[in-house]
Order: sequence, then C-alpha cells, then structure tokens
Amino acid sequence: MDGVTEMIDALADRVAGGGVVVLSGAGLSTESGIPDYRGPSGVARRHTPMTYQTFTRDPLARRRYWARSHLGWRLMARAEPNDGHRAVARLQHGGLVDAVITQNVDGLHTAAGSPAVVELHGRLDEVVCLDCGNQVSREELDRRLREANPGFDARVAAVNPDGDVDLDDAAVAGFRTVDCTFCPAGTLKPDVVFFGETVPAPRVARCFALVERARLLLVLGSSLTVMSGRRFVLRAAKLGIPVVIVNQGPTRGDGYAALTVDAPLGRVLPALADRILGPVPGGLAGSDPVGAGASAGAG
Repeated sequence: MDGVTEMIDALADRVAGGGVVVLSGAGLSTESGIPDYRGPSGVARRHTPMTYQTFTRDPLARRRYWARSHLGWRLMARAEPNDGHRAVARLQHGGLVDAVITQNVDGLHTAAGSPAVVELHGRLDEVVCLDCGNQVSREELDRRLREANPGFDARVAAVNPDGDVDLDDAAVAGFRTVDCTFCPAGTLKPDVVFFGETVPAPRVARCFALVERARLLLVLGSSLTVMSGRRFVLRAAKLGIPVVIVNQGPTRGDGYAALTVDAPLGRVLPALADRILGPVPGGLAGSDPVGAGASAGAG
C-alpha cells in the first residue's frame, strides 16, 4: 500500500463517521485562481491590507481601496468553484459534513452547492452602508462605479484573497467613488471583515456552537496564522474533539491535529469523497492525488 492510498484511507476513516464541521481557508480557493497569502501560491503584496480604521477615517485611502477593489472584483466574479469545493458539497449532501465555516469571502462554497455555510468574514459580493445599514449587491455597485468611471481601464495581473489588487497610486488619481443611494452621502463598504475589525459576536457564537457539537473538525486550506480561525481549533482541542488538517505547508494548528495531510486539496478531497460515497458518474478531475504526505499528530 503506497503513501497516497494510506493517506486517503486515514482521512476516510476519520470522515466516514460523519458529524464533521469544515473550517476552510484561502488555500481551498487557489485552484480557482484566487491566490493565498501564505501558501505555495501566495502573493507578495506591496501595500498593507486595508484596515477598518483607515477605510472609515481617510477618504483618500478609501478611494484607493475602491479603485483597486473595483478591478479585483471583476476577477473574483469570474472565479468558479474547483473540485475541492465540489467535493466538500458532496460530503455535505452525503450527510457526512454538517456545516462549513469559511474564512474566505469569495462565495465559492455556496456556488459549489454547499447547503450550510457560515461566512466568518462576510462576502465580497455584498455591500453595506456604514451609515444606514442598507445592503446592495456588488453587481449593482459595480454598475454604478463603471458609470462613474467610464475611462478607468487599469490592468492587473492577479487578485488577492480579499478581492484587493496591487495598483500604482497614479492609476487611481482620477477614480470616483459613489455613495449610498438610500441615505445622503452614506459610506459604502464591502460586507466583509477588514483587518482591525471584529467578526460580529453572534456569528462567532454560531461557529463555536457548530464546533462544540461536531464529532470532528476538518481544517481545509488554512495556515491558521490568525486567531480568527485558529480559535476554533483551540476550542475543539480543549473539548477533546479530533482535528484533522489538510493544507499545503505547515500550519499553526498542526500540534493539535490527530492527522495532518500536506497535499493539494483539489486532488485529495475528490478522492476522499469518491472513497466514502463512491465515484461520481463521469469522474471528477484531480481524483488521483500525487506527491501528498500524511502524518499522525498528537491530537
């Protein structure tokens, strides 16, 4: 029996009992063309990620953000779920995964057909007014920004996981932002959690409740570098709930894991779903993981 077969068997043994809650991160979306900050496809950004404090207090910084995000959204909107997202949805529909907690803002779990997703950091395709609370779709805002900036045609090569892009200040000097149409001069913001902003307490409580009821916490594509996601691993470990991590590269949760798998998720997850639920008619691309490594942890 080779290492790949053993890895899939070990994952299947853990997941087949059901009661699984998934915690996903940016590494799950890399095969959809959205790079990770810290994984093998991570992008080195030249500017500091926008903070909530800067966004709300500095109109010029807010204009720079919207110019960059306006371009990034066009790329994000074209992203499609990959085989990893679809495999997670299969495991949900098969009754093995009870819920997905995602740190991603790309909406790809839902697009793949996952029925129960908690978007911890919000969704980039929704926009909220900070003054009146009115929400609109990102498509509607995109239309308004295009109308306000008919000559804005800067080019970007890549988009960051938060929908932002790297863009020279000279390219955004003439960019015009738009305000809320529901209240006078209301400030619009993507309905996502910025750096320096806290996740709404009810959402965090819901995630903790899901983890506490789980039989297994399955971490997919997250380095667990920030506490926003790592706290759920810590809670599971404290309660004696097994943690399994599938990620390319080490994570800050490896010491709590009963099993770690260093492998491409778009290959491992379809193979896992096939092993437990049987192959999908016609097959799923990437169902033969190559070059993957697994190890048992102390969890």
